[in-house]
Amino acid sequence: MTDPAARPSVRPAHGGDAPALCRLLNAIIRIGGTTAYETPLETAEFAEHFLTGPRVLCCFVAEDAEGAPCGFQALETNPELPEGWGDIATFARPEPKLPGVGTALFAATRARARALGLIAINATIRADNAGGLAYYARMGFEDYRVAKAVPLADGTPVDRISKRCPLA
Repeated sequence: MTDPAARPSVRPAHGGDAPALCRLLNAIIRIGGTTAYETPLETAEFAEHFLTGPRVLCCFVAEDAEGAPCGFQALETNPELPEGWGDIATFARPEPKLPGVGTALFAATRARARALGLIAINATIRADNAGGLAYYARMGFEDYRVAKAVPLADGTPVDRISKRCPLA
């Protein structure tokens, strides 16, 4: 049985979270292979994209028992998606991992998306990100589109798989 104290707590992210969350994302980017982001972000750029920009619908942060961020999930509008859809991005601390981060974040994001009147959430994942594909499948997302051979910064072609989660 999992220690309840080891479960993450989830709260809405705010501007003051930008430095810590940016560091978390940049660590994932440096590891490589699990995000479409290939270049580390500056804190202001991070805040604009995930916390304060005009496309941001919500962002939640998961914290461990000590209050350290162990993941975050953002939901934003995307003009390439149908009306009433949100676009999701999820990032979890690589080390030390904390079980349940993604599930806890998605519960909060899904509730907020429904409260906003959204009808579906899109997730687009690199085809070589097995963990990300499995996570979104566990959360109820289903494949609906594949963008073939999208080049990485070094030119390597990698498919992008789009999954949707209906909210009705």
